[in-house]
Amino acid sequence: MARTFFDRLPSVEPSTTVGFSGNLLDRRSEARNESTFAAAVADPSARVLLLRGDEAMMRAGGVTESLFTLKEARALGAAMDDAILLGWEGSAPRIAALVGSDTSFDVDAFHAVPLRTLAINAFSGGILSDTVEPAALGALAQARALLHWHAANRFCGRCGTRSSMALGGYRRDCPNCEMQAFPRTDPVAIMLAVDGDRCLMGRQARFAPGTYSCLAGFVEPGETIEDAVRREIQEEAGIKVGRVAYHASQPWPFPMSLMIGCIAEATSTEIVPDTEELEDCRWFSREETLAMLDGEHPDGLSTPPRMAIAHTLIRAWAEAG
Repeated sequence: MARTFFDRLPSVEPSTTVGFSGNLLDRRSEARNESTFAAAVADPSARVLLLRGDEAMMRAGGVTESLFTLKEARALGAAMDDAILLGWEGSAPRIAALVGSDTSFDVDAFHAVPLRTLAINAFSGGILSDTVEPAALGALAQARALLHWHAANRFCGRCGTRSSMALGGYRRDCPNCEMQAFPRTDPVAIMLAVDGDRCLMGRQARFAPGTYSCLAGFVEPGETIEDAVRREIQEEAGIKVGRVAYHASQPWPFPMSLMIGCIAEATSTEIVPDTEELEDCRWFSREETLAMLDGEHPDGLSTPPRMAIAHTLIRAWAEAG
């Protein structure tokens, strides 16, 4: 049988190996409306994901215990009037709601865990108390992004009138000028520039000591992904880039981005770093990069954790040699 284009793709889709991917909810986007939301809230099998800023509410000491009944959600002070219908797991509705930052709760029964911590723990390879199954992270990312968008867009962008939620949380309607607003996702290009057996990584001052990562930046209006990769590498490191290849993507709910991971072919090698953006930027050999990925670098240098798309990009290149 003749090989097809798809036979050349990896057997494991790279995007499934990052944190916040693998959302298994059936969104049923064409069927979302006010009646399906009302039916979901009335369904005894409905469960609620509770977010408090960048934190998810969890049952203390429980693994995969991020789902609450509607009664439990209300008891924890969830803003159910602004709840969002995420989708269905089988026939059971999944809903997202906010819990106020000043809400008090029994710390012996519940606690709030940062989403980054949940993602890092889910990919740690061990069983940790503050974690969920990797597939559940996608639903939490969906919930975080949508809840943040609604909190930041309560008023019409055209006339300033307070708008109302519609379509179970996937639209806001203005009662005055009838403008309809939809949740957005911000595209971010994240890229590893390579020169033969070397790759380019940088670090910002906010990074953990010794950590180096891919360069990244928002895709601007009227720009292709490839052009965004070339521009960002040129601006941040002074490196010119030729060919660009897409590798993987990652939902990044801080607050509502999509990381678009690429590997770029450097056509120049002299680094001229943007010192306002980067604390350091340098070329790393493949051998040194592999040591960083495996936590064995002699100087203690490292890459981002496994849940991050930067780790996926760096490892894909380093292990391909």
